[in-house]
Amino acid sequence: MIKAGIIGGSGYTGGELIRILLNHAQVEIDFVYSTTRAGKEISTAHPDVLGTTDLVFTGAVNPTVDVVFLCLGHGNSTKFLNENAFSKNTKIIDLSNDFRLQEAANFNEKSFVYGLPELNKASIQNANYIANPGCFATAIQLGLLPLAKAKKLQHTIHVNAVTGSTGAGVSPSATTHFSWRNSNVSWYKPFTHQHLGEINESLQSLQQNTGELIFLPNRGNFTRGIFATAYTHFEGSEDEAIALYKGFYETAAFTQVTAAPIQLKQVVNTNQCHIHIHKHKHTLLITSAIDNLLKGASGQAVQNMNLMFGFPENEGLQLKASVF
Repeated sequence: MIKAGIIGGSGYTGGELIRILLNHAQVEIDFVYSTTRAGKEISTAHPDVLGTTDLVFTGAVNPTVDVVFLCLGHGNSTKFLNENAFSKNTKIIDLSNDFRLQEAANFNEKSFVYGLPELNKASIQNANYIANPGCFATAIQLGLLPLAKAKKLQHTIHVNAVTGSTGAGVSPSATTHFSWRNSNVSWYKPFTHQHLGEINESLQSLQQNTGELIFLPNRGNFTRGIFATAYTHFEGSEDEAIALYKGFYETAAFTQVTAAPIQLKQVVNTNQCHIHIHKHKHTLLITSAIDNLLKGASGQAVQNMNLMFGFPENEGLQLKASVF
């Protein structure tokens, strides 16, 4: 058994980590840190664990835990680590965007590895510090990495993806409250989304000169999940593309390539990414779907932890979707 700490445990990603780790055979939650709820029961923020745990939030950290998850707002992980020291044996998994880009990966003598298992599995297994990928970044990269590996991203890549309201975090805003979000769809940050940097770095690690990636993110009128469609010029046949994808993900624990068109509900509440390939004339359409809070955040963080500690990669993550 290893001991884990969670920093920022009252938000969506913290709540999902708690839910997963409470049922993980190899982990004991040592503490859940929250500046706003210290002393209160976990279930006051996460009623889904009512009756499952009597843990309470704490305002103090144990610096000697085996692993700590940082579930803080973007920019706050750097500040927290500057103010709080952990032992040299403590592994850190950061769920913010603070250390994802190569220029920010080295921090205070810590070298963060980009934590996309389908791309960096061997490096993750030997890492002490992980920068967990963004949710959009995960869905889009998993849809495009096989093409980059085969040096097939030679033309402009168009991506349109829609995300649930939980992607905006637990704090309410003008575009997340029910009256605005319900029965509504809108785009935001067109062509400039912050996840583009990490996506481009990953693709270019496999193919140096890729076509331009044009990304339009959308807000959906649902709570969880990301449904992404990408299309680009492709000279080969559909069967050749499918074989390329199946070969790339042959040993992947959670990424599946399916012959049937996919829908969002088949991956919500799981750590799965499902991918479908379709070709029309010279255009290849790649559809990918994930749960933004699991494979796009907390589930992938636990997947990384499993790899770092030598646990089975799917330990604690054998979750089933509810498609009805």
